Amino acid sequence: MVYNSPRLRPVYGADAAVEVDVGLRQHMLRVYNLMAAGLGLTGLVAYAAVATGFYQQIAGTPLIWLVMLAPLGLVLLLSFRIERMSVGAAQATFWGYAALMGLSLAGIFLIYTGVSVARVFFISAAMFAATSLYGYTTRRDLAQFGSFLFMGLIGVVLASLVNIFIGSTVLQFAISVIGVLVFTGLTAWDTQRIKEGYLASDPDDALAKKALIGALSLYLDFINLFVLLLQLTGQRRE
Repeated sequence: MVYNSPRLRPVYGADAAVEVDVGLRQHMLRVYNLMAAGLGLTGLVAYAAVATGFYQQIAGTPLIWLVMLAPLGLVLLLSFRIERMSVGAAQATFWGYAALMGLSLAGIFLIYTGVSVARVFFISAAMFAATSLYGYTTRRDLAQFGSFLFMGLIGVVLASLVNIFIGSTVLQFAISVIGVLVFTGLTAWDTQRIKEGYLASDPDDALAKKALIGALSLYLDFINLFVLLLQLTGQRRE
């Protein structure tokens, strides 16, 4: 039995299925729109930071560490405090995170050619769309892969930290290949989790916050997939 929250009337049978389907589509559309808007803001900030020379000015200063670490702080804030935040505060944190990510990623425009960045972006978008669609439509429970993917993510993070100090090109290649596989899998898993989170919700749930945290999850999957593919196939400037 599903309740239509505006009128609190019970809906049975085929009507219930249609109502859930329409509501789910609206919820997923909201998630994808938030994610796309976040990516758009990230791209604009990254381009503007390089075009104005602001990124070049801070790149050699201690301020760059603040720029690199601040997005992590905002992700942790949203992940662990969103239930206690108002919708407006959560949205402001999300947009602030997207803007800071743009500033921290601005250096890719100095390292890789514009054509290469654009090509890898569209490849990443195609991979993300196909994988997310699979996660949305499959009836297979992807939760069984969740712990494996999470362990892979931890491994990629730890290996990346080690490689900051040793600078191994072989290790970086391995990190990029494994990372692409991990975040491709996480895209499908996160999409299914967002869908199941909506289906398990009740009329009193704060779906706006669920959409926001879902958008953040998919945003992180896409950004990491894009950066790792760029490291693998991107054309560096001379």
